[in-house]
Amino acid sequence: MKAKYSRYLLEFKRPSGTSRGVLHEKETFFLEISKNGKKGIGECAVFRGLSFDDRPDYEDKLQWLCENIQQDSDFLKEELREFPSIWFGYEQAVLNLKHGGNLYFPSEFTEAKTPITINGLIWMGDINYMEEQIQDKLEKGFHCIKLKIGVDWKSEHKILQKLRQKFSKEALELRVDANGGFNKEEAKVVLQELADLYIHSIEQPIKAGNWSNMAELCAETPTPIALDEELIGIIDFNEKKRLLEKIKPQYIILKPSLVGGISGSDEWISLAEEQNIGWWITSALESNIGLNAIAQYTFTKKNPMPQGLGTGSLFVNNFDSNLDLKGELLYFKN
Repeated sequence: MKAKYSRYLLEFKRPSGTSRGVLHEKETFFLEISKNGKKGIGECAVFRGLSFDDRPDYEDKLQWLCENIQQDSDFLKEELREFPSIWFGYEQAVLNLKHGGNLYFPSEFTEAKTPITINGLIWMGDINYMEEQIQDKLEKGFHCIKLKIGVDWKSEHKILQKLRQKFSKEALELRVDANGGFNKEEAKVVLQELADLYIHSIEQPIKAGNWSNMAELCAETPTPIALDEELIGIIDFNEKKRLLEKIKPQYIILKPSLVGGISGSDEWISLAEEQNIGWWITSALESNIGLNAIAQYTFTKKNPMPQGLGTGSLFVNNFDSNLDLKGELLYFKN
């Protein structure tokens, strides 16, 4: 078995706003494993400024993996514990090597029989730009929309009020993602204002790392809270369990590239289900290669909620995709 990696820079069609600033490009890496004339590819989608493994020796570790690709997977997993995106790339490449083509998890999804329902994502920007995106998603038939908030709450609140005046909670599910944009006292006010608008959930109302404050908010909140960034960097199974028991969130959100790939996500899901905590899966600006693998994995988990999968349409230099979005339904094209 041999392996090599390559670096790739994805360029946004339009700069994309988050509470961490405006993104113009997204760096990613591809791992290719070959054996007996067959190849498997996986994406190591490091997220600069957010990933636990955003560190200076990232490429050194990728090179190390290529040189040690013959080693037992348990050994590699232990060595890559602090590099969740590299481990996920390895998991993808091994599965792709096994199944061939564009397959990672053969299923009714990859047989083009059953789609995945996704939410529509609204990027931050001025009010006109956000309203334009919302109108587009509604026209395409989305019943669940997620808005990024936490930059200008006054304006964002007005948009949500307008939406709720037009659409009841039965007609349109609204989720918001604050990316840690509020402090605890602000969050308490926002959580009540969101509840008045029947908002489904808010992701990461305050910055990750303050378990006590987050636990307090989750215990009292009138709007369900979902942990996102809070999960990043928690790699020990017992520590994951401790976090969920301490904070008791209503939901967790799993980005496989950031939480240890397939095996890491499976651990979080099993712990969440033990504690009656809801969950869903989202992508994290991967190219169409990683997105394809995440979509196939997501389908196998049989979660009926709308999932937070991207569609690969943000970048000018993405790769051909096997994924086809029709309204809010994501299909696999054979």
